[in-house]
Amino acid sequence: MSQSSTPSLRTLEHHGAFIERHIGPNDAEIAHMLRVVGHDSLDALTDAIVPASIKSATPLALPEPITEEEALAKIRGLARRNRVFRTYIGQGYYGTHTPNVILRNILENPAWYTAYTPYQAEISQGRMEALINFQTMCADLTGMEIANASLLDEGTAAAEAMTLAKRMCKSKSNVFFVSSAVHPQTLEVLRTRADGVEIEIVVGEEANAAEVDCFGVLLQYPNTFGQIHDYSCLVEAVHARGGLVAVATDLLALTLIAAPGEWGADIVVGNTQRFGVPFGFGGPHAAFLACRDAYKRSMPGRLIGVSIDAEGKPAYRLTLQTREQHIRREKATSNICTAQVLLAVMASMYAVYHGAEGLTRIARRTHRLAAILAAALRQARVTVGPDFFDTLHVVDVDANAIHARAREAGINLREIDGRSLGISLDETTTRQDIVDIAALFGANITDIDALDASVADSLPGGLLRHSKFLQHPVFNTHHSEHELLRYLRSLADKDLALDRTMIPLGSCTMKLNATAEMIPVTWPEFANIHPLAPEDQTEGYRQLIGELEAMLVECTGYDAVSLQPNSGAQGEFAGLLAIQAYHDARGEGHRDICLIPESAHGTNPASAQMCGMQVVVTKCDANGNVDVADMRAKAEKYSDRLAALMITYPSTHGVFEEDIVEICEIVHQHGGQVYTDGANMNALVGVAKPGKWGSDVSHLNLHKTFCIPHGGGGPGVGPCAVKEHLAPF
Repeated sequence: MSQSSTPSLRTLEHHGAFIERHIGPNDAEIAHMLRVVGHDSLDALTDAIVPASIKSATPLALPEPITEEEALAKIRGLARRNRVFRTYIGQGYYGTHTPNVILRNILENPAWYTAYTPYQAEISQGRMEALINFQTMCADLTGMEIANASLLDEGTAAAEAMTLAKRMCKSKSNVFFVSSAVHPQTLEVLRTRADGVEIEIVVGEEANAAEVDCFGVLLQYPNTFGQIHDYSCLVEAVHARGGLVAVATDLLALTLIAAPGEWGADIVVGNTQRFGVPFGFGGPHAAFLACRDAYKRSMPGRLIGVSIDAEGKPAYRLTLQTREQHIRREKATSNICTAQVLLAVMASMYAVYHGAEGLTRIARRTHRLAAILAAALRQARVTVGPDFFDTLHVVDVDANAIHARAREAGINLREIDGRSLGISLDETTTRQDIVDIAALFGANITDIDALDASVADSLPGGLLRHSKFLQHPVFNTHHSEHELLRYLRSLADKDLALDRTMIPLGSCTMKLNATAEMIPVTWPEFANIHPLAPEDQTEGYRQLIGELEAMLVECTGYDAVSLQPNSGAQGEFAGLLAIQAYHDARGEGHRDICLIPESAHGTNPASAQMCGMQVVVTKCDANGNVDVADMRAKAEKYSDRLAALMITYPSTHGVFEEDIVEICEIVHQHGGQVYTDGANMNALVGVAKPGKWGSDVSHLNLHKTFCIPHGGGGPGVGPCAVKEHLAPF
């Protein structure tokens, strides 16, 4: 072989192998498709489709491609920068063991993580059965009549409970009373959501709730400090004043303490994270909302129901869809769409695997460890709060000194203030762990079994659970690994996901996740990091987030990106809030009109109304494109009040509309901002940048354009990307 014909080392290193392996068509197939559509090259096809006024002239300024092995090595380097401590922070997030049969056969199985949202019932029967298990689990444990098929997180679920209570109660008050003992992050979400719908949040001691003229009350049970209170009299008093009571709770605790539905709660929300889903630095985790049956036509999120098919056999389907944002649009009461379905499936199968007896055993063991630790601390003259499940509220100590000793020992405790702290135990806590925690306070545990024999439970006697739960056969059949393995396989065989074929559904991009992209998810350095872990323990995560934000800035042409929103719908909401804050800062807070083409995604008008904006629908022409004349006329009509235009690009039917630059100019001429829905960003990456053609803000969908799995309806991340003038907001 001549020297000139020898491939170079760089060629043989094959850094572009990822593209070849994960972009299905080869050169011959691409050439054939191009001939069919009448173009000589991909560039010619792109030139014919994408308006020249927005097409990028230069390639993306991103790092050179690397192989999968090199990418995993780089991610491994980031993982090593995280430090995994023994964590007892709690505050809604707890250590858990993901059963290996669930880890391998759901989280790491493309039959589950590549599935689309179950809009088409005949190819989604397995997933729907898993979700109806989730609904049954939540309804049973909370003692409520109905539960939905997951929400995004506990804070969002509490906000949805607040607005549901407002819709369903008879009180004319605009006040929502929130216990001062709810989780702090929940309170922050409530305040943000309340602003747009003219709800006044009043925070106070629970005992004061009965004296406040309010339409609803939110309680935490057990509360953020771990204490368990009897709220039955308070509930009666709130009901007597015409209000409703929502309760944020812990499903594992409800195996031992009375269900909220048994003492009068109207709405119950919470997180299912501790049912087999790792911390993951705060997500994704599936939340839930359960309520009275009378509220079902107004409750947010999806519902799975049982129907009868054409052959007279039972079948699952999405039910009461007329509640949902894609149908109600600007009349919607919630913008929830993607809702952490993959994690809801994991949590439901955790309950299927353990059953009522297994869950109760996990809860009792966790509580016994907490009671033993509390007794040891009290013997050392440390003050610990009474009536708890898994969380100890320690007061009158030098908290800073104890935290310092704890971190030297590789332990995280919850920071509250200088004189108190929290300790939350969980399924992963061991005997040695409580010995080590006690030692931080100067307490010495020499014989755990003797202490166990001498210490009573710390659950309030009047609030013990006596009712049964999880009695359905599905929770009492699959308790061995091979039984659950076969059950999961039988459900997957009823579904159609991308492991079998393409799914030509939906107005949003779908793709098959590369296996390499899923591998780091379960590494302990990523999976076992609590969202409130100190910054010096999360340097790898922070570097990863910073680098991703920079790459998204380059892809979109915007100036700043936040990865905080945990779905596209939440990204929309965040972007619209930024627009509102921008107008407020300029003394134009009166701007409240949001123009939205009739072809837009249903979440767009739903998100706008959640912000308190008035939606004005603009027409589309015979081809489904934005009617520019109608849009201009409405921009002129509402010029003094115009806040924003929300537009999907490429459009919902996949067209790169020629008039997008003119549309942006019209909106700006009348003082508005342009919001571009980024659900179809996959068609733009490397081709055009919304931030360069006049758009001010977009959300993206990492489970559509990038490598997060769709999971049958989540997980999702909805980064919010903005131009410089919106970045401060």
